[in-house]
Amino acid sequence: MHGPDPANPHPMEGFPQVCFIKNVVKSPNIIVGDYTYYDDPEDSENFERNVLYHYPFIGDKLVIGKFCAIARGVKFIMNGANHKLSGVSTYPFQIFGNGWEKVMPEPSELPYKGDTVIGHDVWIGYDALIMPGVQIGNGAIVSSRSVVVSDVPPYTVVGGNPARPIKQRFTPEQVETLQTIAWWDWPVEEITRHLPLIVAGDVEALRSSSATCR
Repeated sequence: MHGPDPANPHPMEGFPQVCFIKNVVKSPNIIVGDYTYYDDPEDSENFERNVLYHYPFIGDKLVIGKFCAIARGVKFIMNGANHKLSGVSTYPFQIFGNGWEKVMPEPSELPYKGDTVIGHDVWIGYDALIMPGVQIGNGAIVSSRSVVVSDVPPYTVVGGNPARPIKQRFTPEQVETLQTIAWWDWPVEEITRHLPLIVAGDVEALRSSSATCR
């Protein structure tokens, strides 16, 4: 057994609400790893509707790793949502033309937070909101309806508005070991063979068995 086919957008027979989104995104500025899925009974293939203000001329990227679980209603706010902050008014007069375009801001005058990067094996809960330029580490968990405005360390559970750490899933030493193991990069046959250890909580046992996967 080699697991589900990552090239099949809907790997669960009879459950079209689950979609491997790597196969359906069209924007070259959205990069998604294998086996990452979006779960939504209302058109799961249209994941890109949840990536907001993502204008090609800005060039920022949304990068999502492998084996991520993204729940219904998760939204990613990209840098195109930003307004000029240094003036008296933040209103975008220039977009309406008719003489108002004379106050078009220079790119350097608009806040730019960079790419949004989601690591591997990240679980993002229902209706969470991810703000521009956020980096979420491998193995992190974002609780439902959280608003993530700053970076999330690996294997950290965060929640709230703004999202703050709730707990660490493992000790710092175990996190370092898991980052080194990087099971998500193993051949799928090895992942299949080691599934009982991957879904268990014994980091040392997984480390001891991982030498054959390199």
